[in-house]
Amino acid sequence: MRLLKLIPDNTNIGFVRLRKWAFGLTALLTIAAAVLVGVRGLNFGVDFKGGVMIEAHFQTPPGENTLRSDIDRLHVGEASLSTFGNANTYSIRLPLPAATDEGATNRLVKSVQGALAAKYPGVIFNRAETVSGKVSDELIRNGLLAVFLAVTGIAVFSWIRYEWQFGVSTFVAIVHDVLVTLGFFALFRFDFDLNIVAAVLTVIGYSINDKIVIDDRIRENMRKYRQMDMRALIDLSVNETLPRTVMTSLTILIALTSLLIFGGPVLRGFTAAMMLGVVVGTYSSIYVSSSLLISLGLAPKLTEQKGKGGPSSRAERVG
Repeated sequence: MRLLKLIPDNTNIGFVRLRKWAFGLTALLTIAAAVLVGVRGLNFGVDFKGGVMIEAHFQTPPGENTLRSDIDRLHVGEASLSTFGNANTYSIRLPLPAATDEGATNRLVKSVQGALAAKYPGVIFNRAETVSGKVSDELIRNGLLAVFLAVTGIAVFSWIRYEWQFGVSTFVAIVHDVLVTLGFFALFRFDFDLNIVAAVLTVIGYSINDKIVIDDRIRENMRKYRQMDMRALIDLSVNETLPRTVMTSLTILIALTSLLIFGGPVLRGFTAAMMLGVVVGTYSSIYVSSSLLISLGLAPKLTEQKGKGGPSSRAERVG
């Protein structure tokens, strides 16, 4: 029985020759994502903002202005509304009631749900969540710290495990992956909650796994082909690992597509972040991280190590 091969064994794609275009696209995407996050901001969920969030699915969408007017008549505070996944589903955010007891919050939720159910028969309330402001501040701080430590730790590991050029290229590629994912959420206004932080950390883990495989093959080929031009060596290394990269990405995307279709609205944001992260991470592994090593001056150099059995190869900066 023949094994399925999506990438032929003799594949020889010139990835390095497109590196300037890839660097330009990467810079454009990174800047655009940073601007989106800075200008529009992230649509923080209740996990981060604090307050009460009610998700309501209507048979016929009432319109944002009409729904806001209905909620304002209840005198429960200024409501923040946004569609969630489709035009029929609304995410309704409300400030916490003045009273701090749990009963006051439950009464607030029941008051809003009862009023909407009376005016819009058939409305379905998918969920209702409550988070205090103090807890939300701690979650923001811990979430940002988790992402920062993950990216920094991975870059330091690559620096120690290989050479400093590998650490820098890995850091640049992962920052690009994270920023593009955040820009996606700023553009489409998906809820950014703890599930999305988990998705971002998972994307970082996937990206570094792919990058380490390619970096390890590059270092192996630098020892094997000591006189080969660095551009040709990187192309060879990426092409050798391409079947594994494509197959891994494809199988993950198939699983995520099933999760997106059947996972329900609660997992929609998480799945969208994961799917985007897989695509962006694969692109940065192939076109950005490896090609950036050339710009950083990585090159094989033959050296003699006396008393250790002859010549060996190591990575050094050119000139």
